[in-house]
Amino acid sequence: MSPDVTTEELPATAPAGAIAVLRRALRTSPGLLRGVRTTVMLALFGAAGRVVVPVLVQQVLDRGILGEEGVQVAFVAGATALAALLVLAVMVASRFTYLRVVTIAEETLADLRVRAFAHIHRFSVADLDETRRGVLTARVTSDVETVARFAQWGAIAWVVNPIVILVLVGVLTVYSWQMAIVVVVALVPLLPILRFLQQRQLRAYDRVRTRVSQTLTALSELVMGAGAVRAYGIEKRSRDRMETAIDAQYDAERRALLFVTSSFATSDLAGAVVTAIVVAVGVVFGPGWGLDAGSLVATLFLVTLIVGPVTELNEILDQTQSAVAGWRKVLDVLDTPVEVVEPTDGVLLPPGPITLRTDHLSFAYRTGPMVLSDVNLELPPGAHVAVVGETGSGKSTLVRLLTRLADPTEGRILVAGIDLRRVDPVSRQQRIRLVPQDSFLFDTTVGRNVALGRLGAGTDEVSAAFADLDLGWWVDQLPLGLDTPVGERGDQLSVGERQLVALARAQLADPGLLILDEATSAVDSVTERALASALTRVSAGRTTVSVAHRLSTAEGADLVLVFDGGRLVEAGHHAELVAAGGRYAELYGSWLGGTREPPASTTG
Repeated sequence: MSPDVTTEELPATAPAGAIAVLRRALRTSPGLLRGVRTTVMLALFGAAGRVVVPVLVQQVLDRGILGEEGVQVAFVAGATALAALLVLAVMVASRFTYLRVVTIAEETLADLRVRAFAHIHRFSVADLDETRRGVLTARVTSDVETVARFAQWGAIAWVVNPIVILVLVGVLTVYSWQMAIVVVVALVPLLPILRFLQQRQLRAYDRVRTRVSQTLTALSELVMGAGAVRAYGIEKRSRDRMETAIDAQYDAERRALLFVTSSFATSDLAGAVVTAIVVAVGVVFGPGWGLDAGSLVATLFLVTLIVGPVTELNEILDQTQSAVAGWRKVLDVLDTPVEVVEPTDGVLLPPGPITLRTDHLSFAYRTGPMVLSDVNLELPPGAHVAVVGETGSGKSTLVRLLTRLADPTEGRILVAGIDLRRVDPVSRQQRIRLVPQDSFLFDTTVGRNVALGRLGAGTDEVSAAFADLDLGWWVDQLPLGLDTPVGERGDQLSVGERQLVALARAQLADPGLLILDEATSAVDSVTERALASALTRVSAGRTTVSVAHRLSTAEGADLVLVFDGGRLVEAGHHAELVAAGGRYAELYGSWLGGTREPPASTTG
């Protein structure tokens, strides 16, 4: 495997058994058991209908054709008509049972998919950073699909087939208990063999589900990064990485299918052997056991009906193993603890600009060192603050904590004097807004993307938000104005234009604390001045924290916070920090050298 291909680690120990996973799954999705009594009753009716047909065949042979009175056409016709009606009734009952179970299963699994999706959205950035998007996508798509396929047929078969087998063996015992013993003894050796194969299928399909998620991860990265792949000419490397993931999935699928084909062959062989034994034993010992021609034919029918569900057990097991493997992974997602627990009686934030304070704030991702250490700061309401530092200094982590995408490992964050963990989530989302570096837009229109800033906002309010930022002219030049589609992830707009839309969305929300995560880091020349003006306007009247990539942002800030190695090393006004000759002066000098000639007052 290519060294740059990351893979999800397989469990070091054997996974939980299928029964344990299914019990746990039913506790998580109890709706699957809704109406199970009715389903069992319908299955019993279907089983009874199957049993009656061999009995009628025996009666036709013994009484209607081979009886002492010769062929009785009326009896044969009546028995045949009754058999046809029973077959039709069984078909209707089976169809109704199938529709009932499928409907219940789909409703329940839709709820499972939604709950898994909602649970993922509650993860902190620590979880989301460590888990690839393709893996989580597989959990709520392909893994749930395997469960759905099982629920549509395999689960029904587990309910119906045991009932059918028990009823058929019972009727066979009535005809000849000796023959019933022969059939059971012939089938018993099949059970440990299938159990052996089932255990290995379970492990094999667990690996398959893991490999599927890895393939989706590689595919997601390849599609999302198509532009970068072409720009850097790494098509072959990317293709090799994708092929490596596909090959790993292929090998896992092939190993799983090896056990499946072994199970099929074993079941088919067992069915053929049992049928042959019954024919041989029936011919030799049948008359002595009271089996005449009709009874022997009925017995053979019953044995065939018994062997069918038994040999079908292989296919059911195959589907069950895949479903159990997928179900286990979905349940593992639901079992992942949510670290950012929202308060049930949260405190509302006040209107207007918000004060911000951190006390000994520290944070570390799950498996890494501290990325923020003992950060103490206090921002007055309405302050415009710039956060600067090299890549990896902790700037982005700070803004994630301020928006409660994660909770501090140590210390606390106070907004308007309230611990951020005690703030009502709706109030927090309304009063604290983040404009991220990569302004994400949904595949809809410009107007609808902006309207997401406030629930229930109409077209007039969206237009007013653009007007407040002096961006009405930009909307007017769009092909369809506010109705202009932005494309998937906003790809039909430039980077700067996507940021304009994101700023209008923030303006509409009217937060008390606005956080800009390097919002001017990649702006095209056409919209740079419009964006600079919009940033000034959107910051007015509210507390603003800007992660500054271009230090021109820091030049006009009320306060500059300098981070280095996860620590707040300097804080002050731009001019003060430049004069102090510390870390900020180094960053500023480097930026000047890379962008423009320094002003005359700072040379010499």
